[in-house]
Amino acid sequence: MKLSFSKIQINIKKNITVFFLFLLMFVSVVSMQIYNLNKQKIYLNYSKLINNIYFKKTLLNVFDNLEPKNINVKHRVKQGETLFKILKNYQVPDKEINKLVTTLSTEKLFRGLKENQSISFTIDQTGSKQILNATFSISRTEKIFVSKNLVSNKFDTKKIITNLNKRVVFKEGKIKSSLYKTASNLGIEANIIVSFADIYGFQIDFQRDIRKNDIFQIMYEVFEDDNGKKFQTGKIIYADLVLRGQSIPFYYFGKKGSEGHFDPSGKSAKKALMKTPINGARLSSPFGMRKHPIDGFNKMHKGTDFAAPEGTPIMASGDGVIIRAKWCGGGGNCIKIKHNSTYSTVYAHMSKFAYGIKTGLRVKQGQIIGYVGSTGKSTGPHLHYEVIKNGKRINSQLLKLPSGKILKGNNRKEFEVLKIKLDVKKSELIAKIN
Repeated sequence: MKLSFSKIQINIKKNITVFFLFLLMFVSVVSMQIYNLNKQKIYLNYSKLINNIYFKKTLLNVFDNLEPKNINVKHRVKQGETLFKILKNYQVPDKEINKLVTTLSTEKLFRGLKENQSISFTIDQTGSKQILNATFSISRTEKIFVSKNLVSNKFDTKKIITNLNKRVVFKEGKIKSSLYKTASNLGIEANIIVSFADIYGFQIDFQRDIRKNDIFQIMYEVFEDDNGKKFQTGKIIYADLVLRGQSIPFYYFGKKGSEGHFDPSGKSAKKALMKTPINGARLSSPFGMRKHPIDGFNKMHKGTDFAAPEGTPIMASGDGVIIRAKWCGGGGNCIKIKHNSTYSTVYAHMSKFAYGIKTGLRVKQGQIIGYVGSTGKSTGPHLHYEVIKNGKRINSQLLKLPSGKILKGNNRKEFEVLKIKLDVKKSELIAKIN
């Protein structure tokens, strides 16, 4: 009896198992059917959406915005770049480029690209890659505009000139931390500050001679359009630097052959040699005996070291001919310039020479000849500067620099009249400020 009951229990369990398996299969089939029906509905909804005319238009509009028909290119010309090379980078056909170059040449408006020149183009991206227009900046006030005539398929050109009005500005400041910072706070343009420093660079060391509360005055030209927008600055026509109560004024004299800044007695601000052939540098090691930073023993330092960031421009301290521009062993990349039968100068440890600098080249005072580096025997970026007088190296910081030009004759008479006019102009501008 007990055995029979056990058989009944087993049969019941089997039936329950079969039932649940059947139920699971049923649920799975029903679920699959429901899923397929929903999937079909979703597909039909998607099909309706895709075929909807408004959806198609919206989609096309989105793609058009993602890839515009025209592209606008602004480019700053790098050294060695040609118009052909620049436009080829944008897949403009050779025929189109040659057509533009020919037009510019024929109109005699264009004589090739210059380094750092600003140019811009609008190029058709629909397939033809044609140039729709182009603008070439010749100067701050002059541009050449070229546009494609879509009927004739030729380029039309025109020169755009902005007429400027000259205005004279007077600024005065009391130096607090540095000349540059004080002048900048007065709104004086960076290039004017640099020009001011260049005027006094032959006799003033701005790192060591300037003191707090020293005074400077600058009167210079600015050029504006008819709306008063400033386009560029002109010359410094008057400058004065008061160091510890001593005034050092200079006036600009512009007669051909005698252009430059002159002191009240008619002596040029320029000397035969600059005192410091680098701007913004720190005197890190003077001329004389010292412990060599690498060799470790006392030795004569036959130059002056100016510490400055790598890449800082180095200028020729005077007119002359480069008699050496090469690797100089411990001096690294170095240049030697012969100025006359008396003076020569040496510039060592350069990172590189300026473009075009080579032995035999004649250079002008203030011309960039190289850049600060740390080549050769050097512990950090700096310029090692030597002045050689009659074959002997001397202390450049104690050198009484040879005088520059002195105005004489009619030039001196004209200069005296100019001085009076500039002094009157300065007084008028000061009165307006006060």
